[in-house]
Formats: sequence, structure tokens, C-alpha cells
Amino acid sequence: MKKINLLFCSIITGITLLAQDPLNIMTFNIRYNNPGDSLNAWPNRVDKVSSQILFHEAHIIGVQEALHDQMQDLDRALTKYKYVGGARDDGKEKGEYSAIFFDTTRLQLLQSQTFWLSQTPQAPGSKGWDAAITRIVTWAKFRDKKTKKEFYHFNTHFDHIGQVARAESAKLLLKYSNEIAGKIPYIVTGDFNANQNQEPIQIILNPKDPLHLVDAKSISSTPHYGPAGTFNGFRSKETGDLPIDYIFIKQAVKVLQHATLSQTWEGRFSSDHYPVFARVVIQ
Repeated sequence: MKKINLLFCSIITGITLLAQDPLNIMTFNIRYNNPGDSLNAWPNRVDKVSSQILFHEAHIIGVQEALHDQMQDLDRALTKYKYVGGARDDGKEKGEYSAIFFDTTRLQLLQSQTFWLSQTPQAPGSKGWDAAITRIVTWAKFRDKKTKKEFYHFNTHFDHIGQVARAESAKLLLKYSNEIAGKIPYIVTGDFNANQNQEPIQIILNPKDPLHLVDAKSISSTPHYGPAGTFNGFRSKETGDLPIDYIFIKQAVKVLQHATLSQTWEGRFSSDHYPVFARVVIQ
């Protein structure tokens, strides 16, 4: 009887651990391929970007500013990953992507789509409000092959000029993510071109709004690791103490760890933004 009880306890423990198997999430503005960046140009950074993703064993990565050739480079380097999402200017290959790479050994893609941050979200190439550039959100629904849990991931890049556009984009993101995901847990990643003291992030985090999101950093079970700021501009360190790149969560998502990854290679960064990382459990 004692052996049977021990076996039963081992099985239950194993099932519990399997159900709690965490996912590694990353948001990463990889900086568009600009030859004018000289030694910091993309051909000198692609191996750094891919190595950060692989070393930290990210299961899902929201990338921003990726041009089509960069998407192809990463697709070749990240052999067990696939990606979803089209470019912002036409929904295909023209312009920057806010794509989602995912580890195919861990995640099964169920559905994906892109919408535009504008007054006409379903119109490819549409630009909203006072935005300087066309902006998009790519989303995907996944099933975790280990835990069988389903969740959504939304990835975006807000405008860098239009203040109205950023605020309205925040409202649209909340509305659409809630309509699409409903009661299923979801994760939102991106470069929001705003810190927590500015209107877009205040809209996203407003606890009085039932659609609001939660900053993964604020509920991490362990203290945040790494710099607070997330933009370095290819300088010697981050340019400020406030982030503009975030991982937000909604519904039943437990955050175990949160970090800003600031590794350098002989003093050079993988991008002008640090990737932001979180280890989470979909509950």
C-alpha cells in the first residue's frame, strides 16, 4: 500500500509540474536594416539577435522594425521557429513587420491575423490619426503542446511621433485584444514609444478600465533583473531609467521572472533596444 501511495503521489506531482511548465516570452525591437548604422548595421548584428533568442530559450518572440530581409535572416537562423505576420504597408512584404516568432517544438499555431492601428483596422496600409507611419498589431492563438493550455499573443509597435495616435492606438489595442481573446489568457508585447508616466501606458494600465492590462514586471514573483530603461540608441548604456518596451498580460497568467537583457559583444549591443524577457505560466 505504501508503494502504491508513493507512486500515486509521484504521478500527481509530475502532472502538477507539467501543468506549470513555464513559457519564455520576449519582446525585441531589432532595429530596421539601415546601412547608415555602420558597425551597428544589421549584417553585424543578426548573429547577436539570434543568439540572444536561442540562449534565453525564448518560446515566443514579438519583434518590431523587422524588414523582410531581416525576417528571412532570422527565419534561417532560428531553425526550430516559424513566424506569423505581414509587413505594415501592404500586409505582405512591404515595410516593417511586427511579427511573432514561435518555437514549433513547444507551441502549435491555431490562428493568426494582423490589424492596423487606424480608424479602419482591417484596411491594409491604413494610417491613423496623427501617426507619422503606418502601424500594426499582429496576433496569434497558440496551444502549448506540453500543458495543452491555449493563449493569445498580440505584438505591436506604436507610432514615434503622433501623440494622439499613440493614445488612440492604446484604446484600440485594448478593445481588439479583448474582443479577440475574450476570457482566454493573453500576452501583449511591443515597443510602445512611451513610458509609464505617459498617456498611452496610463491608458493600458488604468485599473478603472475593465479592459486594462497588467505590466508583467509589476507582478513578477522575483525582482526585475537588468536595467530599468530599454532603449540604448547604440550608446554605451541605456539612455534613461524608464522602459518603452513592455510585456503585458491579461487573465490567468502568472509571471515568474522579468528581465531586461543588456548583454554586449565587445561593447556593442544586439540592437538599439534591449530585449525584454518574462518567464510565465498560463494558468
